[in-house]
Amino acid sequence: MPRVFISAAHKSSGKTTLTLGLCAALHARGHAVQPFKKGPDYIDPLWLGMAAQRPCYNLDFHMMQRSEIERQFASAATGARISLIEGNKGLYDGLDLDGSNSNAALAKLLGAPVVLVIDARGMTRGVAPLILGYQAFDPDIRIAGLILNNLGGSRHESKLRAVIEHYTEIEVIGAVQHDASMQIAERHLGLVPANEQQAALARIRHVGERIAAQVDLDRLLVIADSAPAREVVPAERSGQAVPERVRVAIAHDPAFGFYYSEDLDSLRSSNVELVELDTLHADTLPEVDGLIIGGGFPEVFMDELEANIPLRASIRTAIEAGLPTYAECGGLMYLSRRLSWQGRTCEMVGVVPGDTVMHERPVGRGYASLQPTGVDRWRESVRIPAHEFHYSSLENLPADSIYAYQVKRGHGIDGVHDGYQQYNLLAAYVHRRGSGEQGWIAPFLNQVRAHKACAAA
Repeated sequence: MPRVFISAAHKSSGKTTLTLGLCAALHARGHAVQPFKKGPDYIDPLWLGMAAQRPCYNLDFHMMQRSEIERQFASAATGARISLIEGNKGLYDGLDLDGSNSNAALAKLLGAPVVLVIDARGMTRGVAPLILGYQAFDPDIRIAGLILNNLGGSRHESKLRAVIEHYTEIEVIGAVQHDASMQIAERHLGLVPANEQQAALARIRHVGERIAAQVDLDRLLVIADSAPAREVVPAERSGQAVPERVRVAIAHDPAFGFYYSEDLDSLRSSNVELVELDTLHADTLPEVDGLIIGGGFPEVFMDELEANIPLRASIRTAIEAGLPTYAECGGLMYLSRRLSWQGRTCEMVGVVPGDTVMHERPVGRGYASLQPTGVDRWRESVRIPAHEFHYSSLENLPADSIYAYQVKRGHGIDGVHDGYQQYNLLAAYVHRRGSGEQGWIAPFLNQVRAHKACAAA
């Protein structure tokens, strides 16, 4: 399984744009490229998946067991000419002092050689001790190549190459000039989602062409081929009979699109027919057994969401009639009574009796940890890993609201609780992994099938 870990000396070094360009350039050459992203991220994987024309998968120590990471990597990487794993932050950055959840730890777990991206703005001779320090800090990490980024011109590149060749033994496989045309517009949650930007494919193609002209793709493939052989970890088999087929609507449009590729795979493998729902244009909820509304940017499309009165009424009627529904972050906002942003307020579905208010700064950000309250309808018991990144708060909920989670780390709805429950609805600010033993998919589908059985009785 040829593979390369794309990391950087520090965050905001341009590694996402570089990885995007590498995916596009290699795909344009006819190679099957499998992208991965370290950490809980929805937006970057959308872009990487479009560039590679294959779904991008997340790998994260907080949300997954090490064995789950290995299985996910092996499953997705099978058959690809090269796998590119994009790190987050710097190579050795992480939550724990021992670096057990760092990019370096993931590179070691997967046996992936590292290509280090260095933002070289303003650097000359000082690049040498930086490289030597990163190389010496952990001898088990193999830094197999360097990509210099944001160069100031050919003279700057020549100086850096001379310094690196003189003081280190690591080869420079790419030197990328500062180029504003490769920048992707940003908004409050990060990169603009690729499924929203009409010119996304044209921009990806442009970035790929610029990277192909400045990075030695053949050397990158050689580095990937040098990764040690790995035993393919077989997927776990449940041995259980195929469950009854169910139809589940999933909001998927420019307003809502934050779903993990792994979770979509898991839903389909659980005999679920996913019916895409366009919340901006569909006039009614189709005949389904359940509903999923993930995260996204409902505030950006709140005029269109408000204007679609028939669908809002259809969703509210279905949920109040007991349709099993799972919503996260943007989905929670959409199901609230109204949404306020930049001095304006729009009506939403109204099944959650609270009001969403957008703020200038994040309200909840980073990893979260949840403890089921014991009154949750899904009857979960063990602590649940999660993450959150929201700029809004949910206000005016009734004092007797029932919550599925107690927040042990993070903010959730009010700093103490998350997971608003009513009817067969569970709506939370936190994002959970759907797959695995602690995922939301299994209990959600149990509820969907139980409700379907009751309706048929």
